[in-house]
Amino acid sequence: MSDPADRRDGATSLEIEVAGLRKTFGRREVLKGLSFSLERGGFLSIFGPNGAGKTTTLRVLATLLTAGAGTVRVAGHDVRDDPMPVRRTIGLISHNPMLYLDLTAHENLRFYADMYGVDDREARITELLERLELSHRRHDVVRTYSKGMRQRLAIARAILHRPRVLLLDEPHSGLDPRAVDILDGLLAEIRDEHTFVMVTHNIAKGLDWGTDLMIIEAGRIVYEHAAGVDHASFSAVYREHVHDGSVL
Repeated sequence: MSDPADRRDGATSLEIEVAGLRKTFGRREVLKGLSFSLERGGFLSIFGPNGAGKTTTLRVLATLLTAGAGTVRVAGHDVRDDPMPVRRTIGLISHNPMLYLDLTAHENLRFYADMYGVDDREARITELLERLELSHRRHDVVRTYSKGMRQRLAIARAILHRPRVLLLDEPHSGLDPRAVDILDGLLAEIRDEHTFVMVTHNIAKGLDWGTDLMIIEAGRIVYEHAAGVDHASFSAVYREHVHDGSVL
């Protein structure tokens, strides 16, 4: 991971480029000049205390929020000036599953498949429902699903159109142990197919998956490192900056 001003010689392929990112809500500046980049195929794990600006960063990358200042590019497209190609390029898993509760699982995925223009719609829907162990409930309305089942369906929604970039906001939150196993197995299967940015409080998961590690505190990047940091060393750094969560 490096500053976007570096590595402009074409030797590497940057999928995400962030330079001087700032965001203000009212009088509160939430992001204070973040700059980082991520190569295609990388996996960035972002840690930090609640309110640090992690989810805000993710939402700017997802074009759900507009930056106050700075430049953000995803897959070569500026998220402010050219948002539609960015939206076709990304998949987002967040606390909001973005599902229609009065539609069935199949109807939800069919809606999103049509929106993204998925060619092999029915085959792709069937494949994902089977992989996420939801086939037996495909014709039940989502309102009857447990929280964990809704999150699994949200994962199917996010990867349905085979996005280049997957944005994960606490993806393991609210999942039962079986659902965690399903998610981790799926991530292992598709690891080489995407570039990932994951916000998490779970050090073990973040270190296991991350090729790049970052801690954000009070809207600033206070730690950056490539993969290879052992759990104990990173936990010590984590404790310096995160005071309201346990070290997992």
